Amino acid sequence: MTQPQTLVQAALNRLTARLGSGLADAAAELAVLAQDAPDRLRQEWELFREEVELEAERLERGETPEEEGPSDAQATVVSPSPSAAGSAPSGDPQLQIDALRAQVARLTRRLEDQP
Repeated sequence: MTQPQTLVQAALNRLTARLGSGLADAAAELAVLAQDAPDRLRQEWELFREEVELEAERLERGETPEEEGPSDAQATVVSPSPSAAGSAPSGDPQLQIDALRAQVARLTRRLEDQP
């Protein structure tokens, strides 16, 4: 081989070696993530279910949200007051649905922001 051919062959060999090790590292990381994913999803699902149940109980009691933030403003505006929920025979279901949807959106954003 001449000098340029040797350099090209050496460069190809090194690129192959680096890409191979990079792909192996990436595959190992994916394997670890795939192994941890079911547990993480199960934990997040359980947390979400608990929060939804607590929020549903809070809405049934007609309480206001405990923590106020920018995303809670809509839920506060549309959630029925304790007197309105108690005086109306069935309350306004659409207001309750809207408040619950806003709360679920807030909880979802909070879960997505967790590390």
